[in-house]
Amino acid sequence: MSDALYIIPILAILILIHEIGHFVSAKLVGIRVEEFGIGIPPRIAGFRRGGVLYSINWLPIGGFVRVLGEDGKSMSPDSMIAKGKLARTFFFAAGSIMNLLLAFVLTIVLVGSQGENKNLTHIADVSAGSPAAQAGWMPGDRVLSVDGKEITSVDQLITTVNSDSGGSLNFVIKRGDQIINSTVAPRTNPPPGQGKIGISLEDALQAKIHVTSVAADSAAAHAGIQPNDEIVSINGRTVEDAVVYRSIFLNNAGKTIPVVVQRDGQPVTLQFAVPQMSDTQSELRLGVDATQDFVMYPVVWWKVVPQGIKQTFTTIDQMFHGIALLVRGDVPVQGIAGPIGMGQLTSEVIKASDAPVLATLTNITILLSLNLAILNLLPIPALDGGRLLFVLIETLRGGKKVPPEKEGVVHFVGLVILLAFMLVVAFADINRIISGQSFLK
Repeated sequence: MSDALYIIPILAILILIHEIGHFVSAKLVGIRVEEFGIGIPPRIAGFRRGGVLYSINWLPIGGFVRVLGEDGKSMSPDSMIAKGKLARTFFFAAGSIMNLLLAFVLTIVLVGSQGENKNLTHIADVSAGSPAAQAGWMPGDRVLSVDGKEITSVDQLITTVNSDSGGSLNFVIKRGDQIINSTVAPRTNPPPGQGKIGISLEDALQAKIHVTSVAADSAAAHAGIQPNDEIVSINGRTVEDAVVYRSIFLNNAGKTIPVVVQRDGQPVTLQFAVPQMSDTQSELRLGVDATQDFVMYPVVWWKVVPQGIKQTFTTIDQMFHGIALLVRGDVPVQGIAGPIGMGQLTSEVIKASDAPVLATLTNITILLSLNLAILNLLPIPALDGGRLLFVLIETLRGGKKVPPEKEGVVHFVGLVILLAFMLVVAFADINRIISGQSFLK
C-alpha cells in the first residue's frame, strides 16, 4: 500500500491550488484576507505576514481562505459582504477555476509528451428483429464511422443516431479484419430498452494485451499460454483492446479456437479450449491475468493544445454524466471515496497500469482536480457552489441580500452534514480495505 501515499502530495497540491485561487481573487477585487489555512481547525501552527495568518490545521481534509466580512459582521469597504455580486462571484468561483486550469495544463503536457490514445466503440449486443439485426450486425463488431464521421465514443454514436431526422445512416463496421459498409434506417418508436437501431454498446481504449500470470491447471495453462506473452489474435481476429479480448473468448465458450501470441519476438499459434460458463459464474474463468499496454499516437505540435482542451472537456462531460447516474440511483454509492479510498484507488491504478508511474499519477491528478472543481461548484451549503447560490438568490430578489446571519446558519449546517458524510465515507473506505475489496474488480 506504499503507493497509496502518493495521494497525500496530490491532494495537498490540489487544495493549495484551489485556495491560491481564492486568495489571489480576493486580492484582485479588494477583499481583505485574514487567514490562509490548510486543513480544517483546530490549528496546529501558523505565522502572520502582510496582515494574513497562514495556518496549518489538524483535520487534513481541505483548506480555506478566511476573508473579512464573510461572517456578515463587517461592512468595511474591504470586506467581502461590501463587494458587488460580480466580485463575490469571481471570489467564490476562483478556486474551481484554478483546478480547471491545472487540469487543462496537465492534460496538454501529457498529450504533448506521450501522445493520444484511440477510443474504440464496439457492439456488445444486437436485438432480434432490429434494424441492426436486419443489416447483419453481430456482437463484437466495431463501429468505425457514421455518414463519413469517425466514431470515437459511445456517447458520440448515440448522439449521432438520436439526432437523425428519419432518414438512413451509412455505417462503416469492422468485423475482425473485414470492413463492412452498411445502411441502416433508425426507428422512430423503438421497443423499450432497444434504442433506435437495436444495439447496446461498449467502448475501450486501444491496447495490446500482455499476460502477467497463468493459473496452474487452467484452460490457459493447458493451451500453453505463458507469462509475458502478448495476445495478438483470437480465432482469427486481431485483438485491438480489452473488449475484443474478452468478447471473443465469451462468444466461443465451450469451443477450441486458435490463439496467436507474440513470444520472444515470434508469433506462436496455440489451440485454446475455452471453458463453458455456468449459470452461477459472473465471468469466464480462463486462468489468465493480463494487463493493457495502451497504444499511443504522436500529436503534431499545433494540435497539442486543442487536443488537450478537447480531452479535458470530454472528461468533464463524463463526470457530469456520472453525477447524473449517481443522483438517479443508476450506479452504487459504494464507488464514492474519501482521501483513504483515493489512496487505495491510486495504489490499485499504479499496479494495474503499464504506463510510467509519473504519467499515471498525472492522470490521477487531472481527474481529481476536475472532480474538486466540479463538486465545489455544486449548490451545496458550505461549498463554493452553495455560496454562489446565495448570490443567485440575491440577483433574483433584485439585489436584496439574504441576511448574513441566516446564510451563515445554512452554511454551518451544511458544513456539519458534509463532515458527517465524510466520516461515513472514511469508515466505508477503511472497511473496503479490511475486507479486501477493490475499486477495479
